[in-house]
Amino acid sequence: MSPAKPRPIPRPHAPSPASLASHANHPVRVPVVEEITAEQIAAASAFGAVEGDQVVLVDGGTRTPVGPAAGDEPIAAYAKAFIELAASVERFHARLVAAELSPKDIDDALAGLRAALATPVVVGNIAALRARFGIVEAEATEVSERVRAERAAAREEAAAAREALVAQAETLAAKPEAQVHWKNDTARMRELLDEWKEAQRTGARIGKETERDLWKRFTKARSAFEKSRKAHFAHLDKENSAVATTKESLVAQAEALATSTDWDRTATQFKKLMDQWRGAGRGRRSVDDALWARFQAAQESFFSARRADAEAAEEVLAANVPAKKAAVKAAEALLPVSDIRAAKRELRVVQDRYDAAGEVPRADAARLSKRMAAVERTIREADQQAWSSRNPELEARASGAAAQLHAAIADLESQLQAATARDDKRKVKELTEALQARKAWLKQIEAVSR
Repeated sequence: MSPAKPRPIPRPHAPSPASLASHANHPVRVPVVEEITAEQIAAASAFGAVEGDQVVLVDGGTRTPVGPAAGDEPIAAYAKAFIELAASVERFHARLVAAELSPKDIDDALAGLRAALATPVVVGNIAALRARFGIVEAEATEVSERVRAERAAAREEAAAAREALVAQAETLAAKPEAQVHWKNDTARMRELLDEWKEAQRTGARIGKETERDLWKRFTKARSAFEKSRKAHFAHLDKENSAVATTKESLVAQAEALATSTDWDRTATQFKKLMDQWRGAGRGRRSVDDALWARFQAAQESFFSARRADAEAAEEVLAANVPAKKAAVKAAEALLPVSDIRAAKRELRVVQDRYDAAGEVPRADAARLSKRMAAVERTIREADQQAWSSRNPELEARASGAAAQLHAAIADLESQLQAATARDDKRKVKELTEALQARKAWLKQIEAVSR
């Protein structure tokens, strides 16, 4: 039987063979063939023939055996296989457009379809199907290359991001201990590990060797940091223990002094203990706070008792204030001084009364002492002035100087009379000025000696 003229393969819900070439630009998702119709089988069967005991595929002038002829409709089975093969091409393309396939899936699918089309075991318009597959294959190759390039870029980016995490971890591990903020840096190191795990779980996959090398560096940095952290806190615990021991001793001493009534000596001891406390350094905060609370309680107990004792003593001394005030007022009544000898005599009596009045509270003592000192100072200054005015030595000096000035004045007056008689105006002026100066000095001396 001679084959009929090749005709397009009609496919339900799919483009006709005439539009296969443009199908790649306007993809249509082809559903899985659920039921093959008699019309589809007939259209595909037109490209086949039975020759002897074989079914052959008629592809233009080429006749290719595809399998044995069996049954009443031997070509129908091969026609169905062709329709399924064409549907497989469209299903592959639909998944390609939907970006459901990895490059490996694309390569595997293309390899299978190429093999099926290279040596077909089907009957149908194989030329049109091969043309359609060529378009789909070109598109698939482009998609595969693009996805591979994107994945390579994503791997490079992911590797750079992992490298950045490693670099941060190594920077933290290399910090000098004095610059490490243990709380913040430890938290950051944990965050870096979490970020690594998240990148490993959700990020692009990187090469196993690259990932292994980066993870080795990351682990080494974390181990070094953790080793330093443990060493730091072990040393800190040792220091804290030493500080706590020292402060425990200071607290015990403070508590032993809390009930002392040797006020001045114990207050000095508490000051020394406080200086030692400050020099002991800082320990663990919770321990420090508890020890400080005990130390403060001991101090407060002592100083409260001392204040209470002082207040009681002040109450007793307050009874002496009226007599003390009366003595001060009596002293102030001696001013201003008119008779220095009487004032000095009365002041001694008042001072005895002031001392006999006894101690008074500190505030009153300072105020009254200041007032009494002012009276004493005033009388002392008045006495000094009176003594100076009658000092025999000063009087003798003044008397001798006065005699000399009297003689000089008499001599100048004699010279002045002679010069006036001669009408020597220059000499008269000179002698007159000298005479006036001597008289002024004499007046000052006589004022002092009076």
